[in-house]
Amino acid sequence: MKHLLQLEEFAQFAAALAGLYFFGMHLPWWSWLPVFLTPDLGALGYLVNPAVGGTTYNLTHHKAIAIAVVVIGFFTQNELVLTSGFILYAHSSFDRILGYGLKYPDNFKHTHLGWLGKK
Repeated sequence: MKHLLQLEEFAQFAAALAGLYFFGMHLPWWSWLPVFLTPDLGALGYLVNPAVGGTTYNLTHHKAIAIAVVVIGFFTQNELVLTSGFILYAHSSFDRILGYGLKYPDNFKHTHLGWLGKK
């Protein structure tokens, strides 16, 4: 089942990248890695405590929020907002391929996909 879920996330990741390619901003090639990693800034909330960290991480990794940002960017014809939504979605899918899910408020390693690092 794990591999089937990873395949599904990969398909969503690829779809978000296609959206970026066809509808997003055309940034220099070297800027994509830092831009792609930007949603991980939500983990800075863990410097306060696990509950705040879980909330801020989930806000920057929730696919419904990413879809809402894409829709807002599309209807306002704002390329920056549209690109941000596709990046949020692609990043969230990529994280889930690696096993990083949405966080519970008790511990960074406690995700909706299970505990990180446990088999």
